[in-house]
Amino acid sequence: MFETLRCLSRLSIHCLPAAVILTVVGMTLRIEAGEYNPVLNIGDKAPAWKELPGVDGKQHSLSDLKERDVVVLAFICNSCPYAVDYENRLIAFSKKHSGKDSRVSIVAVNVNKVEEDLPPKMKEKADAKGFNFPYLFDKDQKIANDYGAGFTPEFFVLNKDRKVVYMGAMDDSPNADKVKRCYVEEAVTAALVGKQPEVKETVPIGCRIRIERTRRRRKR
Repeated sequence: MFETLRCLSRLSIHCLPAAVILTVVGMTLRIEAGEYNPVLNIGDKAPAWKELPGVDGKQHSLSDLKERDVVVLAFICNSCPYAVDYENRLIAFSKKHSGKDSRVSIVAVNVNKVEEDLPPKMKEKADAKGFNFPYLFDKDQKIANDYGAGFTPEFFVLNKDRKVVYMGAMDDSPNADKVKRCYVEEAVTAALVGKQPEVKETVPIGCRIRIERTRRRRKR
């Protein structure tokens, strides 16, 4: 085990698949929240986000969606190739659930602070791809910490009571041509009729979210 950890330490953690990181962490740390999430468990009340700026120039809060029965929260960014591969799937999902009478909302949020993920580049991306869902930025990264999100893309499905009914990957393959099950769609369908999905949690496959760490000052 220690030899494995030494080998992995030479690699950039941002480039490792989520499953690899979680497997290594699982060797030394017992996660007490979800099976794969270090903060939330299925059935927990979803943390509320407040007044996060969107590429549309507006401020967005979870409370704005009180008329919707289901909310899908997606952690994405511009710089991760995995997240980029899911953009068309997100657009198609949002289109399917759009309309004045829709009971479902999808919200995407980015917390990375590298240049290509900052708001100006987010707006360029949203305009170029024709994002049909809010694309928000949290400079404080609070939403990622509150949800225990560690990867892009990573998804959370919230029911009418704003409890988490699903978290993890959108579907069962990063390759769109090989998808057989869409876990997010299954969770939404179940939540709309007040039920729990068959699959409640999966390993998110993507790039590590770049959470800023506060360095402790050395004592003099």
